[in-house]
Amino acid sequence: MNINDLDLNLLRLFDMVYRLRSVSRAAEALNLSQPAASQGITRLRLKLKDALFVRAPGGVRPTPRADRLALIVQAAMASIEEALNEGERFDPTRSQMTLRLHLSDIGEARFLPDLMASLHEEAAKVKVLSFPLPHGEIAGALDSGVIEFAIGFLPSTRGTSKTELLRDRYAVLIRAEHPLIAGRRGRTFSATELERLEYVAVRSHSETLRILEQLGLQDRLRLTSSHFLALPAIVRRTDLAVVMPLDIARGFAAGGGYAVVETRLPDSEFIVSLHWSKRFESDPAHRWMHALLLRLFKEARR
Repeated sequence: MNINDLDLNLLRLFDMVYRLRSVSRAAEALNLSQPAASQGITRLRLKLKDALFVRAPGGVRPTPRADRLALIVQAAMASIEEALNEGERFDPTRSQMTLRLHLSDIGEARFLPDLMASLHEEAAKVKVLSFPLPHGEIAGALDSGVIEFAIGFLPSTRGTSKTELLRDRYAVLIRAEHPLIAGRRGRTFSATELERLEYVAVRSHSETLRILEQLGLQDRLRLTSSHFLALPAIVRRTDLAVVMPLDIARGFAAGGGYAVVETRLPDSEFIVSLHWSKRFESDPAHRWMHALLLRLFKEARR
């Protein structure tokens, strides 16, 4: 028979009769009259061409067909109930969801270490998938669920919910033993001194290229790379400099082998924001992840 030909309320009635072994007690539990419950069971018997229940002392006893059907019906009802109640809870310790993020390569270096460490402690089975999207596609990807969150300096992204995570500015990173800084640590470098440097940049980070152009230093650009990953090693082994966010530059300098050049760069301040879609704000997993990201990256910067 086709499920479209069946009143699914009859399966609920069947399950209650099966559990209570009584049509009258099932009727009472479901707030039905006993005649209505009896008629419902009769309709189901005719549909399935099986007696389903036979009289027994104190109630009824299921047939073998009813025993087999009960296993399926109870499993299906449990699944439906779980799905209906899913919106009320989220257990990070049991979740095996995949958290999908828009992050640039520099963003991955800044945010993923702390995020993965926290997930290891609080939601060890959660997976993270990070990849960069063209800025014009981010709002649509958030709204369609391709990604859950986008983190970055995304001034061209419109139509999303967002909150500021941190404010930063661009700085210049060079190797610690660079001849330009010999005996001159701790002082601000002038535009003329910046002209003595040669630079390496990342093609995907247009703001760094813009700053070099505004300083008139585009002719001092010796390497343009597709990715950020190789730049720190190149800077450490050469006299090349890189324009990058100060927060990340200080992290490299703290680890040794690098120095941050104190200087004034044009229009170098920027805001890193967390973006998401209103469509998913009521989802418990989304709410938990949103709170975690704010706890890690907003409150720590205050």
